[in-house]
Amino acid sequence: MPNQPRYTDKHAEAGLKAKLPEIETWPNQFPGYEIVVDDPEFTSVCPKTGLPDFGVLTIRYIPAKRCLELKSLKEYLQGYRNLGIFQENIVNRVLEDVVRWARPVWAEVKGDFRPRGGISTVVLARWPRPGKTSASGSR
Repeated sequence: MPNQPRYTDKHAEAGLKAKLPEIETWPNQFPGYEIVVDDPEFTSVCPKTGLPDFGVLTIRYIPAKRCLELKSLKEYLQGYRNLGIFQENIVNRVLEDVVRWARPVWAEVKGDFRPRGGISTVVLARWPRPGKTSASGSR
C-alpha cells in the first residue's frame, strides 16, 4: 500500500478562497512616498495541524491614486485569526489583495513568523511580480 502524502492539495489551497473583509481605500493626496504598516500580533492557523501561527506582517507600498484605510486593513488582517492557511499563502494573498484594492505603484508584504517546532519562517512577496505587468496578473 503506497504511503499517503502528509500534505495534500487541499492543505495547499486552504484559505486561499476564504471570504475576508474588504480593504477600503481613500484618495491619495501626494505623489512619491512610501507607506509601511506593521501588524506585530498577526495570527492564523496551520491548515494541517490546527495549531496557531504567530508573526509580524509588514506591508510596504508606494501609493498611486489610493491609500489603504487602516481600520478596514486591521479588520481584514484579523480575518486570518482562525483561518487555516499556510504562511506562504498568507503573504501572497495579502499582497494580491493590497494590489487589488489600492493599485499601488509598488508593494511588498513580509511575513516574519515565530518559531514552531524550532523552525521560523520569513516570506517576502513583491508586486509587480516578475514577468507580470498588471494587478490582475495578465500580461
